[in-house]
Amino acid sequence: MAAYVPPIEDITFLLGDVFDFDAVVRVLPGFEDIDTALATSILEEGGKFCAEVLEPLNRPGDEEGCRLENGQAITPAGTIDAYSAFVAAGWPGLSGDAKYGGQGLPRVLQILLDEMIASANLSFGLFPGLTRGAVEAIGHHASDALKATYLPKMISGEWTGAMALTESSAGTDLGLLSTRAQPVGDGSYAITGTKIFISSGDHDLGGNIVHLVLARLPDAPKGVKGISLFLSPKFLVNKDGSLGSRNGMSVGSLEHKMGIHAQPTCVMNYDGAIGWLVGEPGRGLNAMFTMMNAERLFVGIQGLAIGEAANQKAVAYARERLQGRSADGARGPVPIIEHADVRKMLMTGRALTDAGRALAVWTALQMDVAARHPDAETRRVADGFVALLTPVVKAAFTDFGFETAVMSQQVFGGHGYIREWGMEQYVRDARITQIYEGTNGVQAMDLVGRKVPIENGGLVKRFFAMIAHDLQAAAGDANLGEAVNATSEALIRLEGLTDYMLAKGTDLEEAGAAATDYLRSLALVTYGWLSVRMAVKAAAKANAVPGLTQRKTALARFFAARLLPQTIALDAAIRAGAADVVGLESELL
Repeated sequence: MAAYVPPIEDITFLLGDVFDFDAVVRVLPGFEDIDTALATSILEEGGKFCAEVLEPLNRPGDEEGCRLENGQAITPAGTIDAYSAFVAAGWPGLSGDAKYGGQGLPRVLQILLDEMIASANLSFGLFPGLTRGAVEAIGHHASDALKATYLPKMISGEWTGAMALTESSAGTDLGLLSTRAQPVGDGSYAITGTKIFISSGDHDLGGNIVHLVLARLPDAPKGVKGISLFLSPKFLVNKDGSLGSRNGMSVGSLEHKMGIHAQPTCVMNYDGAIGWLVGEPGRGLNAMFTMMNAERLFVGIQGLAIGEAANQKAVAYARERLQGRSADGARGPVPIIEHADVRKMLMTGRALTDAGRALAVWTALQMDVAARHPDAETRRVADGFVALLTPVVKAAFTDFGFETAVMSQQVFGGHGYIREWGMEQYVRDARITQIYEGTNGVQAMDLVGRKVPIENGGLVKRFFAMIAHDLQAAAGDANLGEAVNATSEALIRLEGLTDYMLAKGTDLEEAGAAATDYLRSLALVTYGWLSVRMAVKAAAKANAVPGLTQRKTALARFFAARLLPQTIALDAAIRAGAADVVGLESELL
């Protein structure tokens, strides 16, 4: 089985050529000394850690899984040592706030490191990823005292984080949750209730585990307006910063899951656990969504990462596996990569993965601009693009990542169904990414119900105008003419579809029937745009990287010819309306 190879060459191309990383960060306060060369050197070291330390634990960890012993979640062999090495190397604090001991590097480096970690070992990546999400919420909403106590050790990785939202009767509709928080009288609260599906809720990696828990105060109204957010650690913290007594929380059980077996997903019982309010009373969702939006982008990257790893393994296998004869019948057996059907699956996975990574880098750069650019209007525009694309990144990356994992498994034939080859683990692990942190259907409803209507459609149309500008600039490239034309036509179709969706207004049935199809259509057009952009930039440096222009041009043409036509069918399906979706009585389904 081929080893995972960190995609450093593609990352360098994206940063240095496609998006001009140096020019973007040069004007961002605090990033003046950062450039592509430094970013690449950092990511090369991160990639080595992922390939040499994390990937060798991936399949053994999946087979061993986690277990519960004497009330503590125990991780698979090797996880403790790997996490200790990860912390010692400083990786948890890569993009962390320098005020609390972080390195303060651009978000784009964090996202690219996250991809490599998840490609190598998705279960492991959840430990630092969830911690970083908790850090975001605490950093934006907690008191100075809580920040000073918890952020330095969470950013360093000495302590980890978890978010406790879901209950057995309250998943997507958090307004139904029943966990209670009773004031103690000293500014703290006693939290009582049970949460399910809590990733990293407990483990044996050492230090503290900082839970962010949604709960209701005694006088809270029903629904989401009655929810508050609380910080509740596994161990109470003494005044000198050392760990004190065990808090009133325990692991009821570990969830038995389809995938991510090396990640302890807990049922957590809070029995008067002491916690402190984060943000304002009754505005817990506002604070929690700071964490959830960060996690949704993180989960999207997980889907991209699985697609990358699975496609790499499938290409390597297809080059070695001998089956059948050549197309002209003159040779045989031949490597299966010569067969058109196999080649189509490999090309599909590669086209989706390369374009997805390009969108990840572009979105991360917008996040850095939104956070640091000295011009307020530039920050506002960038922040709008991030808001628009967050549900797209989460849903499209994970849908396409799962599809790529399945196609890659198919390349292996029967071996893909056998555990020892590792491909079935990718399929199982990828599946959760479409579900947690808000199912992809919820993401699609967020896109059509909240994001597309921003500025009466002005935000999404500004995004379309940027795409159109790039496509117009590429129109004169003879090698890309068909791809540019196909992408431009798909964009025009999407613009019309967007007007159609905006005209439907607040019709929830129409929105619900169309949402996932609309999100996929928007994602495909965006991928088409970025495929063309990469091909144009590759042609500009044809002599520097052998084969780059040929590869990127071929992928852009393939995407336009084989994947963009999906937008025609999606357009027709959406315009058919909701009648056929909701017309049959539910009792007859």
